Amino acid sequence: MGGHYSMRRMQRSELDLVVRWAADEGWNPGLLDADAFFTADPSGFFVGTLDGEVIASISVVSYDASYAFLGFYIVRPEVRGRGYGLRLWEYALAQSHARTIGLDGVVAQIPAYERAGFALAHRNVRCVTESRGAGPSAPASRPIEDADLAAVIEYDGRVFGAPRAAFTGSWLTQAGVHSRVHVDAGSVTGYGAIRPATEGFRIGPLFADSPTVAEGLLSDLLGAVPPGVEVAIDVPTVNDAAVRLVHARRMRAEFETARMYLGPAPAAPMHDVYGVTSFELG
Repeated sequence: MGGHYSMRRMQRSELDLVVRWAADEGWNPGLLDADAFFTADPSGFFVGTLDGEVIASISVVSYDASYAFLGFYIVRPEVRGRGYGLRLWEYALAQSHARTIGLDGVVAQIPAYERAGFALAHRNVRCVTESRGAGPSAPASRPIEDADLAAVIEYDGRVFGAPRAAFTGSWLTQAGVHSRVHVDAGSVTGYGAIRPATEGFRIGPLFADSPTVAEGLLSDLLGAVPPGVEVAIDVPTVNDAAVRLVHARRMRAEFETARMYLGPAPAAPMHDVYGVTSFELG
């Protein structure tokens, strides 16, 4: 390769390439995540090109003026160690004016992110199990319908810590997604979604007001896919009830990530987060 390196905003078609890179890295993205990701903030995705060829990527997706999330920080293996990723990192962060930027990074890179000003908030553990097929549905739990979307989106913004209506609406309506909402006395008290991934299925988010609601939603989501397939959920270790839930189901831990923030952590009730939505967008 030559030596002319430039940086710019990513085109939608290029995000499909970057999602494939994420799959190659073992992140196991959802098969159709890209549309929802890009809907969240089309101006928040960036690439580095070497002689016109895309070799590096990053996203800094802004949900509002207070909160953005960094992800897809990838450099093609054959050109790593040459500073291309760091230059793109600096370029992308300079485009964001959010008060707080979050990320989920590999644990080994915690010192590097700390040098960039990020502080560790907690760790997430990817836990994996096999689905067992449909069973009886949890009381007050049902598939999310169009009439539920506004209330679910409002609930999602409260638990996530920032409004993300465009993203959540796209996320829940993408092909292949099975979603459930728990309603008590006319109010949303939890919801979750499961989607096909590069390998098996991924659950995310799983938000609930109580361990009982979370357990019922988790059972319903696991029952929404064929028996015997691998299902993964990324559990924040700061939520003791979430950790107990996956231990009770004998899910195996595969790896950890570090949730870190540049700036104050968002006011999110982590005791209601049983499964994070994605490592790429928070």
